Amino acid sequence: MHMKILIVDDEKRIVEGTRKYFEQAGFDVIAAYDGVSAVRLALKEFPDLVVLDLMLPGMGGFDVCREIRKESNVPIIMLTARVEETDKLIGLELGADDYITKPFSPRELVARTRAVLRRANAEPTPSSQVYQFGQVVFDVAARECKVNGNVVSLTPTEFDLLHHLVRHPNQVCSRTQLLEATDLGVFEGVERTVDVHIHNLRRKIEPDPSNPVYLVTAFGVGYRFVKQK
Repeated sequence: MHMKILIVDDEKRIVEGTRKYFEQAGFDVIAAYDGVSAVRLALKEFPDLVVLDLMLPGMGGFDVCREIRKESNVPIIMLTARVEETDKLIGLELGADDYITKPFSPRELVARTRAVLRRANAEPTPSSQVYQFGQVVFDVAARECKVNGNVVSLTPTEFDLLHHLVRHPNQVCSRTQLLEATDLGVFEGVERTVDVHIHNLRRKIEPDPSNPVYLVTAFGVGYRFVKQK
């Protein structure tokens, strides 16, 4: 059964051109041309990944991402014609897994899609473990994270970042290493994206995100996971 991609863009030319490349790569494609339809299809059709343009009529891309994230952890790649780094970081903070700037190569978009889907559907390895620290239980095989007994939804990127950090306790991991651990380094090379994903992780697992005790900043370098004694 083919994986299903939801493409959201108000420019039909872009949708149809992108659809062709995805279908040639073996994906099924559905499309939405406005924000309201995008949210409805994302929650009704259960796509494996959403390609989401920021500039949409009515409900904009940021709001669409926010609404989808209330109900679903489906991977999201944002498309933006804006060059401001702030817009890209806002998208990541809202829960997007990756972004690509217009104009873009459809082949690159398909490649990024495959990378995000690999992370989202990664099979557990024989060395998979359950990590417990404080009130957090991180089950790699189940791809599940619980805080105080409640399941916390992690995006594929957040999951891979946390997995890399807990496998290297008390070691400083550079932003470049963390990007490469999630496949993002291959495409983005924008180290500040790591900061946004770590910020989101802290909000989800730290007792006090403003004073983290698990995911600690190594200033000027990256981050380290502090193993509690």
